[in-house]
Amino acid sequence: MASEQSALLLRKQLADLNKNPVEGFSAGLIDDEDLYKWEVVIIGPQDTPYEGGFFKAHLLFPKEYPHRPPKMVFKSDIWHPNIGPDGVVCISILHEPGDDKYGYETASERWLPVHTVETILVSVISMISDPNDESPANVDAAKMWREQPEDFKKRVARCVRKSQDEFS
Repeated sequence: MASEQSALLLRKQLADLNKNPVEGFSAGLIDDEDLYKWEVVIIGPQDTPYEGGFFKAHLLFPKEYPHRPPKMVFKSDIWHPNIGPDGVVCISILHEPGDDKYGYETASERWLPVHTVETILVSVISMISDPNDESPANVDAAKMWREQPEDFKKRVARCVRKSQDEFS
């Protein structure tokens, strides 16, 4: 039953995004037979080191969606404090609902069933534009962002060029 409801919701969100595309990303199914696996392309936000990039990622939804969050994993190489070396996005709204056992996040900052693919991706774009180096998924990227901003920008520029090559 839960998976039927989540499939209906995902189908509706996909139709909404196809009908009313949102600037900054594109989204669709990896395989037309599986509503729970999406491929997205995040367009590097303007006026950031990521500008000009096309970063491919997967959104993997649990059958319990929207009661549990999807997992987002970048497939393109991207250097960012809040994206782990394995590509996994670390952002509050993708953390399991409820209180944070470490007390870092409030329950209201974490996953809520009202989030949609659009709100997730808009939040990720915002995170890309404004990294949170106090809670890094990639400690080396966070340290470089803080202490060696020019080296950070050069490293990101290589990721941007690589992402452009993937789309040409």
